[in-house]
Amino acid sequence: MHLVQRAAAIVLTLGLGAGLTGCGFHLKGTNPNVAPVTYANMKLALPKDTEELEEKLNIYLGAAGIKINNDAQAYTLRVLDYTPRRMELNGKLVETLLRLSVTFRIEDAQGNPVTEPRTVMATRTYQYDVATVNTDDQEQKFLNQVIIDDVAQQIARQIASNRLPLAIQRTAAPAAK
Repeated sequence: MHLVQRAAAIVLTLGLGAGLTGCGFHLKGTNPNVAPVTYANMKLALPKDTEELEEKLNIYLGAAGIKINNDAQAYTLRVLDYTPRRMELNGKLVETLLRLSVTFRIEDAQGNPVTEPRTVMATRTYQYDVATVNTDDQEQKFLNQVIIDDVAQQIARQIASNRLPLAIQRTAAPAAK
C-alpha cells in the first residue's frame, strides 16, 4: 500500500506540473528573454542630473534582456518628467516624506510615441530628530537611493512585462472640400 501511495503522489505531481506548464505558467525570472522582442534594443533619454536613475535602468533593463545602446534603429525610453520631493510632516513627531515621481514613454526610432506616458512613484518616510542632523542627512541620502532604485525596478518590470498601453496613433483629419 505504501508503494501505491507513492506512485499516486508522483502521478499527481507530474500531472499538476504538466497542467501548469501547459497553461503557460512559469516562475518569475526563469525565462532568459523576458523582454518582448519589440523592445530588445533601447537607448535612454533622461533629463539632466539623473545619473543614478540612468545607472539603475541600465542594470535592471539589462537583467531583463534589453540591450542598452545608441543604435539608430533602437527604441528610446524617454523620461518626460523627473520630480523628487521632500516634505516635512509636523505633529508630535517631525517626519520627513521623500517622494520620487517619474513619467516615461517609449518612442520609436523616428521619435514617435509607441506607448502612452506612464508615471511611477516611490515614497519613503523617516523621523527627523534635531539632535541627529548628520544622521538625518545620511538617512535622507540613503533613502533617496532606495527610491531611485525602486522607480528603476518598476520601469524595468513594466517594460519587460509589456504592460504599457500603446499610444493612440493620431491620423491627420481629411481636408475639407
